[in-house]
Amino acid sequence: MHHHRSFWLWLGRFETTLLARELSRVPLQMPLYICGLARSGSTLLHEIVASHPSVATHRIKDYPMIFTPYWWRRATAKLRPSEPRERPHHDRVMITTESPDALEEMLWMAFFPRCHDPTFSNLMDAGDRHPAFESFYQAHLRKLLLAEAATRYAAKANYHIARLSYLLRLFPDAKFIIPVRAPAGHIASLMRQHQWFSKGQRKHRRALAFMQRSGHFEFGLDRRPMNLGDGKRIQQIVQAWAAGDEVRGLALYWDMTYGYLAHLLATDAQVRAAALVVRFETMCDLPAETLRTVFDHCQLPGAESIIEQYTPAIRRPTYYSSNFTRHDLEVIRKETSATASLWGY
Repeated sequence: MHHHRSFWLWLGRFETTLLARELSRVPLQMPLYICGLARSGSTLLHEIVASHPSVATHRIKDYPMIFTPYWWRRATAKLRPSEPRERPHHDRVMITTESPDALEEMLWMAFFPRCHDPTFSNLMDAGDRHPAFESFYQAHLRKLLLAEAATRYAAKANYHIARLSYLLRLFPDAKFIIPVRAPAGHIASLMRQHQWFSKGQRKHRRALAFMQRSGHFEFGLDRRPMNLGDGKRIQQIVQAWAAGDEVRGLALYWDMTYGYLAHLLATDAQVRAAALVVRFETMCDLPAETLRTVFDHCQLPGAESIIEQYTPAIRRPTYYSSNFTRHDLEVIRKETSATASLWGY
């Protein structure tokens, strides 16, 4: 896609033109965005929210045909879902071609080629104006709603951490779900995934290309931290990773990300009103209560059967251990304790 960006954007606009009459009757209201660092529970929350019959989302089968969502959904409407398989993360999450997927980032990369450049601030706020992107993006969401006969759009979009204020200008009634996880467990999970994906990408180079094209830079051979406006901290993170100091680098990254979010929630009343914080540990320990709060926040009624379906399988992970030394835990404590206390850890 990135080699033929102009063509795909033209084709997406052409689809919009042909559907103009239908799209004019599709309201775009209260889009739902799940935004937190990877391994915070965002995938599970996305899957659960997207299972609501009123919700449309991107799905695994949409890659790479994301720029023409309506035509592609019509073309694939009669295809059977693939057999369930464990996703590449090896975290016991089973997926099919119909499973929700975080593909929206491909749209942002088409318009903002530096949005994953760690040397460049990725922040977008309410003062930013990007008419060409905004027109394309809003039409894209309407086409997805039309294709799924849905009334609400949902996305797992972790990089939207840097764009929350901007999104609220586009959609003043948007709802945000912000998952957060205790630093030690979160860092252990990120380390495990980075090691696993790096190993797999060395063996299968196409896996690296897929991650890059689909907008996933959370782990693997092309891991890139989000630049949230603190260039000095980004340098520290990148240097720690380059030196093999994974624990310190990830601790710094966790602290930077959730420190930024804590400050944003404290200072931006609009973002604060739109956001629901979901602690990973609380979701694991009290899944039914947590999911009811999520659906209430999203204003998605009639979700009790969904809650009953997912609740029995939600628990704290037991399929790996961190193996952190005392020194590792002290590093994590030192680098994250002040920010962690803001989130109740």
